[in-house]
Amino acid sequence: QVQLVESGGSSVQVGDSLRLSCKASSRTVSNNAMGWFRQSSGKAREFVASIGWKGSNARYADSVKGRFTITRDNAKNTVFLQMNSLELEDTAVYFCAASRHSIALSTQTVQSWGQGTQVTVSS
Repeated sequence: QVQLVESGGSSVQVGDSLRLSCKASSRTVSNNAMGWFRQSSGKAREFVASIGWKGSNARYADSVKGRFTITRDNAKNTVFLQMNSLELEDTAVYFCAASRHSIALSTQTVQSWGQGTQVTVSS
């Protein structure tokens, strides 16, 4: 099973930016959709963004549209999440995920999860 390792989480202030990275242990994920979920304290894990295997078909949760951008570099087996204009509500553990499918990513299609990286936004 492919291993996913996230990095880039930090404590920042409202309005700041962060870039999360997720590196996969295998090039096989270059054929699969990848993306990000997040989970804040006491809440269920929720979808944030996904991207298809070619780097197209990006999808976003309504709560992050216009602020977050997902990209991928298949040569480096890495997917990125650029987060701008961070809000208090973005505080969560962010999990990288690889899908079994080439385009779609949902909790039902995830084949591998990362261990998570903490993002804390304060005022």
